[in-house]
Amino acid sequence: MFQAIRTFRAKLAEGRFCLGVGITLNDPAVTESLGRHADFFWVDLEHTALGMESLQAHLMAARAVNVPALVRVPGSETWFIKRVLDTGANGLIVPQVRSAEEVKRVVDACRYKPLGDRGYGPRRASNYGADQHYLDTANKDLFVAVQIENMDALAEVESIAAIPGLDSLVLGPFDLAASMGFLGKPDHSQVQAAIKHVIGVAKSRGLKVGMGGPAQEDYAFRAAQTGVDWLQCGSDFEYMSQFIGPFFGRLHAKLSGGPVPGSTSPS
Repeated sequence: MFQAIRTFRAKLAEGRFCLGVGITLNDPAVTESLGRHADFFWVDLEHTALGMESLQAHLMAARAVNVPALVRVPGSETWFIKRVLDTGANGLIVPQVRSAEEVKRVVDACRYKPLGDRGYGPRRASNYGADQHYLDTANKDLFVAVQIENMDALAEVESIAAIPGLDSLVLGPFDLAASMGFLGKPDHSQVQAAIKHVIGVAKSRGLKVGMGGPAQEDYAFRAAQTGVDWLQCGSDFEYMSQFIGPFFGRLHAKLSGGPVPGSTSPS
């Protein structure tokens, strides 16, 4: 169950910049088809219509292509975290946390006793009871991350990063910018200073830093240079939308006999 996430952890430990695919569409064939390109999947339950049945299908597809699935849940509620983990997620991304106390509850919900207080019932996660070592491996291998994307969490980031059992801080630049009064301006100098502060705190505690973002090369390069270790670089629908516009544009230009967009006309 956890071989893929162990590979992901090993890549991060080696200093490799890991690129992930955002999953937002229902069909698990999307996950299956994109797996050969990804270091991880970011399955988004926060901003999409995906439900538990769709999640389970995506987790099966991710396991088939041996790519770890990190599931971004809608919030920090223990009952929902329990369902996602028992369905077989390799890791968890919890958005919009507000305090160290809340993050401690998240980590506790992800670890069995004595490290936490996760309720027992792993069913699919334990290969339907066939994995006799699941309880030990889950406590060790499950990847737990929280998003720092508001002023409350920013104010407590040192305490948050110090919580045992937390693996990563994840930046939410757009929500953080909005919380700081710079809606739609994640590149504002004050927002960038806050991002660098979060990265510095995380690295000082030995935590890896993740981030979500669009399917843009420049964005990915800037994230890597800033100190981000793993990046969700766009989502399934973006890859289709970004491809079809230029592709059809070139075809229409060729069919009409006009200049092909992006080409250089002979002088």
